[in-house]
Amino acid sequence: MSEANRGGTLPQTEQPGEDPLLELAGIRAGYGAIEVLHGVDLVLRPGSLLALLGPNGGGKSTTMRVCAGLHPPTGGELRFAGRTVNGVSAQDAARLGVCSIPEGRGIFPNLTVRENLWAATGTGARLEDVEDRAYARFPVLGERRHQLAGSMSGGEQQMLALSRALGTDPAVLLLDELSMGLAPMIVTRMYETVAELVEGGLSVLVAEQFARAVLPIADTAALMLHGRVVAAGPPAAIEDRLSSDYLGG
Repeated sequence: MSEANRGGTLPQTEQPGEDPLLELAGIRAGYGAIEVLHGVDLVLRPGSLLALLGPNGGGKSTTMRVCAGLHPPTGGELRFAGRTVNGVSAQDAARLGVCSIPEGRGIFPNLTVRENLWAATGTGARLEDVEDRAYARFPVLGERRHQLAGSMSGGEQQMLALSRALGTDPAVLLLDELSMGLAPMIVTRMYETVAELVEGGLSVLVAEQFARAVLPIADTAALMLHGRVVAAGPPAAIEDRLSSDYLGG
């Protein structure tokens, strides 16, 4: 990182010749009178993975909710493919190709695996196709297809959440704390799958507290502290800004 950047000018995630698919420009958001995001700038380009890093309480989840249409910004611009969509609803964001897996996985615990996958067919996908892809990617889901999702392990539930999200054929996938509560081996398996999806052309924004889990597969990364992006750019360029507190285990 250059001395200029250390002095407070953030490196840009933009790359010449590539139009952003998802962009936050000066986004502000909060809850009531409390502002949580203080002018957040982020750029996600087609077929890339952007890792949003930082400790709990730094604003990552609120940023993800703004991107998903679940929380309206109070300032700045949210853009999809160059179009400003401030105030977009979650339903409209989904129609634009944005799919979110929230912190805590977001499955229907009282439905079976198959019934959870059926929920992805609302966009017009055939259940058979959704199931075929899910079971090919995660064979254990095929073995558990008639089991209640809430009775499965945390790793299996995360596999189901990811499979259901992919069943909607999204253009942008938002992953909030994918590693939460999972064994290291499962985290590695999940991020290997995410890397394969990005190689296949999917654009992914990951909010992650444990930087070591996602940095190896990220194209760009941003460090968020106290509602502000304090460093952004290639992972190697900001790694020295990450203390052991933010890198995780």
